[in-house]
Amino acid sequence: MFLQFHDSGDSRRDKACHNARHDRTSIRFNLINPDTGNRIRMITQDAETGKELERRDLVKGYEFRKNQYLLLSNDDLDSVKVESSSVMTVEKFVDADSIDPVYYDAAYHLAPDGDAGRDVYAVLREAIAKTGKVALSRVVISQRERTIALRPADGGLMAHTLYEERDLNSGQELFEGMDSIKIDPEMVQLATQLVQRQAGKYDASDLEDRYETRLHALIDAKLKGEGIDAAEEPEIVTSNVVDLMATLRKSLGQVHEEKPAAKKKAAPKRSAAQAATKPSRKRA
Repeated sequence: MFLQFHDSGDSRRDKACHNARHDRTSIRFNLINPDTGNRIRMITQDAETGKELERRDLVKGYEFRKNQYLLLSNDDLDSVKVESSSVMTVEKFVDADSIDPVYYDAAYHLAPDGDAGRDVYAVLREAIAKTGKVALSRVVISQRERTIALRPADGGLMAHTLYEERDLNSGQELFEGMDSIKIDPEMVQLATQLVQRQAGKYDASDLEDRYETRLHALIDAKLKGEGIDAAEEPEIVTSNVVDLMATLRKSLGQVHEEKPAAKKKAAPKRSAAQAATKPSRKRA
């Protein structure tokens, strides 16, 4: 199965692949000389001679031995590039849950390239959605071949570039022995109840970088000459925050309420004659 694909760096206007992420003007700082207020300029110089050089005059080198480099020209790098192609071939379909989320990298909106491929595009999207599969393909992005996963989203197709196995670090050594830890079934039951109590619906606002938000506010205030009290603490919402282990220990350590003591048996009523013969007590 084939789909037309255009790299985001293609000069043509009718691109089929559009980056799903955008720069949100993240805060970036420059190094400044506090005495002059001038920006510090990073220079490129020879590490041994100290001679300043222009970047356009430099070449790339691979360090095959300490302080020894194999020089590679642009022609050398071009000779090993994968041949670019505007046709994306779907190689296989796999279960969506068989790809661990750790392999997902960048995300792209994959749209039909013109009216000619709209029918094929719609059929592929519908078939993937109904079967719960993900289509795997290969494509050249920015002069590099990447494996991508196609999945249905928002009435269209999303293309996710995937990391290779060699790009990821294994956690096997870090998690070694974790499966042998003895677990108290009562603790698990209480933890399950707490998880269910704290369950909620996913909201994209949960991902907000609160530090960056406060940093923006700090910068805006300083630009306006207002300033912000450094001792001011951010408001912390604790309604849905639970110290799981502390709660479990507290729950497990609670003493069962004792049963109420039995009521004392009421004394038999005395007759009026008996009451009259009893000597009266003086009121204190």
